[in-house]
Amino acid sequence: MPTAKAAPGKLLLTPQDHTLIMIDFQSQMAFATKSIDAVQLRNNAALVAHAAAGFGASTILTTVAEKSFSGPMFEEIGRAFPGQKMLDRTSMNTWEDAAVIARVNEIGKGRVVLAGLWTSVCIVGPALSAIDQGFEVYVIADACGDVSDEAHQRAMERMIQAGARPMTSLQYLLELQRDWARTATYDLTTGIAKNFGGAYGLGIIYAKTMFGAQEGH
Repeated sequence: MPTAKAAPGKLLLTPQDHTLIMIDFQSQMAFATKSIDAVQLRNNAALVAHAAAGFGASTILTTVAEKSFSGPMFEEIGRAFPGQKMLDRTSMNTWEDAAVIARVNEIGKGRVVLAGLWTSVCIVGPALSAIDQGFEVYVIADACGDVSDEAHQRAMERMIQAGARPMTSLQYLLELQRDWARTATYDLTTGIAKNFGGAYGLGIIYAKTMFGAQEGH
């Protein structure tokens, strides 16, 4: 029988062990996205971006045909990474873009976390390609969207069958924090949750305002 230890599992993410790639959060892609409400999508993308920026996770921001067709990346993502260069591509598959891959190799981490539009094209492509090359891949399912529920779900199933690990935007934030006794990032985490965490964020606002409550105490 194995012996239990008070220690995290190796499959859990930490801020230092992965590269987040945020892909094609652009107007033209969002117009046709039907599997998730556009407001919720933007909110979830902002939560992921601010979590990664706040915890210092390595992040690549990439667009497709930004100036000629698809438009700029959502401004709430850009605000999380002021001054960071957007890598613009012609390829639908991010993993076939030389500039993106050069940055992945420069960062040098074997875990990749993906979020973006559309799930069945711009996320499936890099997910399957990275897995084929030996990377561990996580996909933030509710920070992705597609032209229909069917398209999104079949894409998620296809990636999971290949070995990708699904998660959600709030899960990503809380997995990076993981212990409320980590006071250095406590205000960061609860602040992001209050701004972008939906009903959970409202609960934090209520508890702190009414009772002065604080997790971990």
